[in-house]
Amino acid sequence: MIPGEYQLQDGEIALCEGRPRITIEVANTGDRPIQVGSHYHFAEVNPALVFERDRARGYRLDVAAGTAIRFEPGQSRDVTLIPYAGSRHVFGFRGEVMGPLSSTPATAGTDGKGASS
Repeated sequence: MIPGEYQLQDGEIALCEGRPRITIEVANTGDRPIQVGSHYHFAEVNPALVFERDRARGYRLDVAAGTAIRFEPGQSRDVTLIPYAGSRHVFGFRGEVMGPLSSTPATAGTDGKGASS
């Protein structure tokens, strides 16, 4: 082995494997691009993003940690969300929760596998 060399296994890394997921359509109705980070409480994103906010309560983007999704003005796209895990307490962001979320994430509109219906 050469110092600093990486030895990686073949295959793909599954992120958040086995976690329930929902898919929602999001539209940027603003006149500026909006970028949302991987762990931002999606229900509290910029008000210019139009989607079912109640359904997104307790969820974040299903993307790799430290990455983000950018919404250009006038753009609509589907995004996949996963529920927060752990103690499910949310503080900060836009200050709309500031405490515990419900004990279980909303699952309306999903089949048992987390796929959107």
